[in-house]
Amino acid sequence: MTTSRPATAPDFVGYPQVRRGVRALLDGRPGLHHRPVPACPEWTVTDLLGHLTVIAERVLGRHGGTPPPSPAASPALPALLDRWDAVGAELDPLLAAAGGRSGEVMVMDAYTHELDLRAALGVPPPAEHVAWAPSFDVLVRGLSGSIAGRGLPALLIRTGDGAEWTAGEGRPAASVTAPAHDLYRALAGRRSLGQLAALDWSETPGRWLPAFSWGPFSPPLSPGV
Repeated sequence: MTTSRPATAPDFVGYPQVRRGVRALLDGRPGLHHRPVPACPEWTVTDLLGHLTVIAERVLGRHGGTPPPSPAASPALPALLDRWDAVGAELDPLLAAAGGRSGEVMVMDAYTHELDLRAALGVPPPAEHVAWAPSFDVLVRGLSGSIAGRGLPALLIRTGDGAEWTAGEGRPAASVTAPAHDLYRALAGRRSLGQLAALDWSETPGRWLPAFSWGPFSPPLSPGV
């Protein structure tokens, strides 16, 4: 995978901003605990926040921290937000000390789910977010491995504002261009095959579409948000 864009902030820098963003979406909005999250069809808002908290606890344990004891009962949204913040406050300096790409998958996962939550609540994505670029890099690397593993020629990914990435190995045989948010959602399994094919491709996209299924991601059957 190659890229042509400025260097980004370390991966861990975006994690506190994601937590603040999720709290801002949920604070003072009662009755959301059973709200479905269409991008995660089997989840409610509570399920999504519980997932984010559990992942943070696992990463904290791997970095030598001590997650708080498990609650006796399933916590409500305010308690989950507080628990996630408490874990994050201990985890943030550990990730900073580890440096490099430490925690990058966790940050990508958290930022992706912030976008899921925004879509579920009808809130537009942020115009800018420090977690976007490092998270996008993680997703491009995943697609790159999927393309190479299928023996496909490389694909040039463009946001339309001069930033571009090469996914796969060798010289790109085609390009796909779309707004940054749509490309992010496409790489994160939030766009259907029809939506993927409708992006601005330089060649017929059919042979590359299976590569968008990799790791935990695959295009939904219905149009995604």
